[in-house]
This record gives sequence, structure tokens and C-alpha cells, in this order.
Amino acid sequence: MEPQSQNLKTAPSLTLGRFHISEDYGFLLPNPLKELPDHYRPWMEIANRLPHLIGSHQLRAQVNEVLPRTLALPLVEVSRTLGLPPILLHSDVVLANWATRNPGRPLEIRNLDPIVLFPGGESLRGFILVTVLVEKAAVPGIKALVQAVNAVLLPSPDSLLQALQQLRLSIQDITRALGQMHDYVDPDIFYAVIRIFFSGWKDNPAMPAGLLYEGVSKEPLHYSGASAAQSTVLHAFDEFLGVRHSKESADFLHRMRDYMPPSHRAFIEEIHSAPSLRDHILSSGNSQLLTAYNQCVEALAALRSYHLAMVTKYLITAAPKAKGRKTSHLPGPPQALEERGTGGTAVVRFLKSVRDKTIEAILHQSG
Repeated sequence: MEPQSQNLKTAPSLTLGRFHISEDYGFLLPNPLKELPDHYRPWMEIANRLPHLIGSHQLRAQVNEVLPRTLALPLVEVSRTLGLPPILLHSDVVLANWATRNPGRPLEIRNLDPIVLFPGGESLRGFILVTVLVEKAAVPGIKALVQAVNAVLLPSPDSLLQALQQLRLSIQDITRALGQMHDYVDPDIFYAVIRIFFSGWKDNPAMPAGLLYEGVSKEPLHYSGASAAQSTVLHAFDEFLGVRHSKESADFLHRMRDYMPPSHRAFIEEIHSAPSLRDHILSSGNSQLLTAYNQCVEALAALRSYHLAMVTKYLITAAPKAKGRKTSHLPGPPQALEERGTGGTAVVRFLKSVRDKTIEAILHQSG
């Protein structure tokens, strides 16, 4: 037992810098580029005019009717370099798609802008920026998670308690940040316009054969669309708190990790390989730690319940309204997408499952 104790004490502590995670911005990319070098100016001109080009059906004309090959080859090459699938991702839409109007002012909606937009107007702007603020609200929780993992290794009960209390507060702040969706995103616009652009070509009944990447593969490829499940935040919290999901949900969530930046995936794996927090708390007999842990789990379950209610509003409730809209400027999504998340899941069943499994993680003091 002596050598094992020594190994724990000499093991390198967990740090965010090892995984390219910012102390200030978490998984968000600090200061994303607003413009690419001049060599890529044709791409930027198209990107900056996407809402107009798509809305006026001019996009294909702008790329000389060879959109698949001319975009597929560089997209796949860049994606391989980044270790990411060649499709629009959470990291594209959110983590690297924000800029401050005034860098000296706080990160809030009125001081932020997306860098690249597509159809959806102010609702799309709100959807992207509220999600940026959700990621920002997670930063203290990510830092608390690192503190807690290191506190278990030391061990330091006081440091662990402080970290768990901070994690709970951060999860509650995430829920409050998510609540701004109601203020900035119109459910009709989200349902009929925005989510179409997040829908991929895997587990998508509207595109069952996938998408052919001209010049890349002779067979269609299948990739999931951008999804909140591609955010590293809740994956890291689940691993740390020891939340175990059903096989169906866990399979989907693990597949979504392939859509994260490699360093963020590695961070989750590092948390997974750390000593079990649940076992540590139960073996310690420390009632304060047990209470603080359970408060984190309860806050996480409350966040997932809130997310479920929001999805019901923006997807399930919006669907019959879209069906009944006979004359409208809104195009409406394919019928096959009506109750599916952008990642391809039967979204309500999935969200209820992950919420219920989170509740099951609550600990009860033995004896």
C-alpha cells in the first residue's frame, strides 16, 4: 500500500492548460478570428452573405454550381487537421463564432455578436449568443471540477467541499443563462428555420441516405448535426459526478464526443480515469461532502428538467403551430424532423432519460 500512496502524491495535478481550456472562457475559443487571410477572401465573402444567398436561392450560383466538390475537399482536409468531422458542429456555431463589441466590457448579449450567420435573423443571433453565455457560465464549474479532482487525490476535504459548492452554483448559473433563450429566440423561427441548418445527415429521416462528399468518397457519408450534446460541459460534469446513463443514451453521448475538439475529448477521458468521487465521499463518512455532492446532482437534474421544458416549447409545442400555418413566410422543416433533435435523437425520450438517470445518482449515507 505504501508505493500506491506515494504514486498518488506524486501524480501530476489536473490542469485546464493541458487540454487547451481557458481559465477565463472555458471551452469557448478566446478571441476567435473574424476574418481569414486574404487567400480565403472568396469563402469569407460567401460566409458573410449566407443569410441573403440562402434566402434568395443564390448560394449555388455563387459557387459556380460545383458546391459539393469545391467545398467538400477543403472542408474535409481542414476537418482532418482539426480532428473533427466535416460538418457544422457546436464548436463552429458557438465556441469559435463569437466576438465582443467592446473587449473591455462584460460578456453579455448586448456586447456580443456572432461572426458568421445564416437565416434566422435576430432569433439566430440570440440562439448563438445565449449558448455562448451558457458556456461562459460553466467556467467556474469547470475550474471547480479541476479543484475537486485534485482535492480527492491529496486528499483535502475542505478544498473538495469548497469545489462542490462552487460547482453547484455554476450549474445554477448555467440554468439562468439558458433561460435567456425565452427573451431572444422566437420558437416559431427556431422550429421552422434555425434548426434545419443544424440537422445533419445521420439518423435524419429527411436524409436517410446521407450526403455525398464529391471528390472525397464514392459513397454517401453520415454525420450528425450540431447539438448541445456536443458541448463538453455536461459530459465532464457527468463523468465527475459518476452519473451513469442508459445504454441508448450513453451510446449517443459517447458518439457526440467524436464531434468535440480532441483536447476537450481528452479532458473528459482524464476526468473519467480519475478516482471515483462517489466512492471517496461514501468511504469518507463526511456528511458535509455527501450533502454538497447531492446538491450538485440535484442542480444538474434541475438543469436537465429546465432544458426538457425548453425543448418542449421550442420543438413539441411549435410543431402543431407550424402545421397549422398555411400562409406564412416561414418555410417549415421537413415533416420527418418534427420531433427529432438536431443530433438525430428522439429528443424528448432522450432528455427524460438523462434527467432521470441524473436523479438516480443521488447518494444515501450507508447505516
